[in-house]
Amino acid sequence: MLQFDRVSVSQPACGMNLGATDPIACRQLYTGKDRKDSYCAMVSTQSFGVESGLKYLSESQQALQTRSPNQELLPLTASVNSSDRLEIGGCEVTALVEQFGSPLYILDEETLRAACTQYRDAFKRYYPGESQVLYASKAWSCLAVCAIAASEGLGIDVVSAGEIYTALQAGVSPDKIYFHGNNKSREELRLAVESGCITVADNWRDLETLAELGESGVSSLTGGPTRVMVRFTPGIECHTHEYIQTGQIDSKFGFDPNSLDRVFTFISQQPSLFCVGVHAHIGSQIFELQPHDDLAEVIIQALTKAQSYGLPATEINIGGGLGIRYTEADDPPSIEDWARTICSAVVAACERQQLPLPKLLCEPGRSLVGTACVTAYTVGSQKVIPGMRTYLAVDGGMSDNPRPITYQSVYRVLAAGKMSAPLTQTVTIAGKHCESGDVLIKDAKLPECHAGDVLAVPATGAYNYSMASNYNRVPRPAAVLVRNGEVNTIIQRETYQDLLRLDRLPERLGAPK
Repeated sequence: MLQFDRVSVSQPACGMNLGATDPIACRQLYTGKDRKDSYCAMVSTQSFGVESGLKYLSESQQALQTRSPNQELLPLTASVNSSDRLEIGGCEVTALVEQFGSPLYILDEETLRAACTQYRDAFKRYYPGESQVLYASKAWSCLAVCAIAASEGLGIDVVSAGEIYTALQAGVSPDKIYFHGNNKSREELRLAVESGCITVADNWRDLETLAELGESGVSSLTGGPTRVMVRFTPGIECHTHEYIQTGQIDSKFGFDPNSLDRVFTFISQQPSLFCVGVHAHIGSQIFELQPHDDLAEVIIQALTKAQSYGLPATEINIGGGLGIRYTEADDPPSIEDWARTICSAVVAACERQQLPLPKLLCEPGRSLVGTACVTAYTVGSQKVIPGMRTYLAVDGGMSDNPRPITYQSVYRVLAAGKMSAPLTQTVTIAGKHCESGDVLIKDAKLPECHAGDVLAVPATGAYNYSMASNYNRVPRPAAVLVRNGEVNTIIQRETYQDLLRLDRLPERLGAPK
């Protein structure tokens, strides 16, 4: 294993936003032995140098398919029509709200497909061996998104039986479904095995349960041993919110690297288990390339160790983690640069270890679907506190986007019906829920807005619908897919009847009047 030094990070004076989501993000890092980095990111919720909503549109002259979606604030097809209204996928946002109501998730199919294509083609271009891109469906698991990813040649990374079921129902081949999770139930593992999915073993309970299932005769329809991949923590900590760091030693995910000898010994003694390879993931919303370079060396060493125990391990999965642009200050690497860095690092590590190139897998989620979606809201009440703050309330909030209250995530907002109007107001966009912390955006710059105006919040494709709730018994929003002026419902808006569908009222409590 590589040796890592614990580096204590001071707080330099800087104002960079490198993707951190808490107000002051200063981290202690695990870095390569000869590389010590200091880091500080100050996140501001205010937008600078923006005169109107038009400034949020991309100024790139590149063709849509060549622009890296994760580097854009809005979907690739975003434009403003002659009525000064925002369009996504050739559909007017205000018209979509009139037809489908709000809040409304608006998913741009062209942006999602462009991201899938760029990942797939970049790995083919820069990696001489076999590769497979997997969509980390926890970002947004639904039939339509999984089907689009699969149609572009991607596999699916799942973390629950529900996500397995969704992927299978979307037509994803089970041999392209990789099942993760730090606390898989016996029933979930049985479903994965019988469906023919690859299980990513995260801990001893996973391995022991899989071995017991194999001994009891549980197998896929095609027969043969259960395919497993071993996940371990690589000891690499990145500049991101502590809740979405996964690569450091102190993480709930994966085997400790010091236990890999025992892990590989155990698997080699189980005739029902077939170890296909090893997995490591360092975190999410990462703007750096160097940690992924470091990861290649660590994971190739782990693969070599697995093979030394006679295991048929020929795959490595380096996870995902590429960040996206939530504000104009964010500057993530492009999909192509990220893929090039990883492919080059893996090839170099294999050459140093004199190892044939393994099959290379990655698991992007946020950078595939995040930028592809905007959420539309309708303005309701307004509260002015003289000399202090103006609250502008919308008809959604933490139940459709819990990231601000959970991670202190920062977003931008646009007045979808008056894109060129000067940004003359500084307001706080408040949600409708009975919670003081239900604030979507603090100190947002907007033109003068009134009840009934439609607002659009970009970059809401990842971890918005998937983390949505019925807090305050608010029905979850609808989602529509737009492309070339065509709109399709992919998730129906919940009704009050849906809220009660699973409720049961005991007879002794009396029937409702």
